[in-house]
Amino acid sequence: MMMRLCDFTMYDMIARNACLYPDKAAIVYDGRRTDFKTYKKLCDQYAAGLGGEGVAAGDRIAVLAVNRDDFLILCGAAAKIGAIVVPINWRLGEEEIEYILNDSTPKLLVSGSEYDDLARRAASNVGSVQKHYSFQADGAEGDCIPFRTLCREEGYEDMAAVSGDPAYMIIHTAAVGGKPKGCLLSQGNMIAIGLQIAQLLKLGIRDCHICILPLFHIGGLAMTMATMHQGGKNVIVDRFDPLLVLKLIEKEGGTFFVAFPPILASILDVQEKEPSAFDAASLRIVCGMDSPETLERFFKINPQATFYSLYGQTESMPVSGCNYREKPGSIGPPAILTRIALFDDLDGEVAPGTTGEICVRSPAVFQGYWNRSEETAYTFRNGWHHTGDLARFDENGFLWYAGRKPEKELIKPGGENVYPAEVEKVILKHGAIEEVSVIGVPDPEWGEAVKAVCVLKKGSAVSAGELIDFVASQIARYKKPKYVVFVESLPKTATGVVNREEVKKAYPGTN
Repeated sequence: MMMRLCDFTMYDMIARNACLYPDKAAIVYDGRRTDFKTYKKLCDQYAAGLGGEGVAAGDRIAVLAVNRDDFLILCGAAAKIGAIVVPINWRLGEEEIEYILNDSTPKLLVSGSEYDDLARRAASNVGSVQKHYSFQADGAEGDCIPFRTLCREEGYEDMAAVSGDPAYMIIHTAAVGGKPKGCLLSQGNMIAIGLQIAQLLKLGIRDCHICILPLFHIGGLAMTMATMHQGGKNVIVDRFDPLLVLKLIEKEGGTFFVAFPPILASILDVQEKEPSAFDAASLRIVCGMDSPETLERFFKINPQATFYSLYGQTESMPVSGCNYREKPGSIGPPAILTRIALFDDLDGEVAPGTTGEICVRSPAVFQGYWNRSEETAYTFRNGWHHTGDLARFDENGFLWYAGRKPEKELIKPGGENVYPAEVEKVILKHGAIEEVSVIGVPDPEWGEAVKAVCVLKKGSAVSAGELIDFVASQIARYKKPKYVVFVESLPKTATGVVNREEVKKAYPGTN
């Protein structure tokens, strides 16, 4: 679809910044500094290169790499030509990565050097992949082509930009029933996401985002795009290191970052050991989620800063948020471009103060699930995006989170999404396990941890460690149980199904 007069796309944002802030740093990564003018030129050059390789609007480009500046250049180039970027979680197992590739059928695959071999193996059974590029390769290595060969020195300004309505990203969410679902986000979605975050955090041209979260997640992407939209600076971190984060805050004047347990606690540990070793005076915001104890440590060490509690999901980001000190424990009022209603199981709006499912209308709501029309229709029923999360409104219009609906049970270790059904499916592959119920339990390090309550088959034996290693060999390691207990039987419903709520009550802790 060609661009319309009413469109404002991600590429428009890049072009606008190049005009307003040509010499200002846009991206800093591993010693490289890219200003806004150069960033636009690189996006133009790589867009021409992608077009020369036959990549057109709607074609998918899969990416398997840690955070780096080249990824943002690829995103800008794709925005110009209307291609769809498929960022892949590099923490997944090979079979999981292969599934995502087969699901999204990308034309090109781009990887970082640490994942070139994994990408090659996963793509070997994916017929759609025509070429495999590597961000760091200097020369062709087998069928792996250096990414920089896509950069065109001539004719890169002749391409017309496209509309922001079609899909721009496919981000796969955690697997509810064993298979991840691809969320389609348009360029218009990303603009709305960025504007809402910028308004909530009061971001401006002087802000500097230390990008800790991986760019394969909506959280990392959203904060990066919000900062860029405001003319701020993004400092890209490829792997989390608390010492490096503190050094970058001091060196680059970092003003904010996003943290999920145990990120913030790890940074505070370093600060507390040497309180005068790092100048973090520029830091004004950390946002995400964490325990009250960790936040009190944060406020004590960084009195100039505040913490913002945010609620959102890949399908809609952000939904709500607020300054933690304004209402400790709340996830805030609806975001500036978001309307929220709370519904019961019959999709009737509940009374104020009553718990109901969070349902959303917003230009940030995703377009639907890739190749899953029935699930999309169900999620969008009655003209609302149904999040699967529960909450209540207080008298001031602030939301108070109340967990997940039973059919969408979710565990969040360190901010990652883990669905119990997926872990249970893997555990039941082990020959020694008769029945299992996977639940989330409070964890001092990760905020929440995966716990497996198992019934052994008669005459069978397996240790907790062996079972944990088995799960880690089958799916992403962050999904493996941290705690395993073996019991004689599991509580059941009247229909004979394992009663997860009763399991939670009977085995609530880490033992």
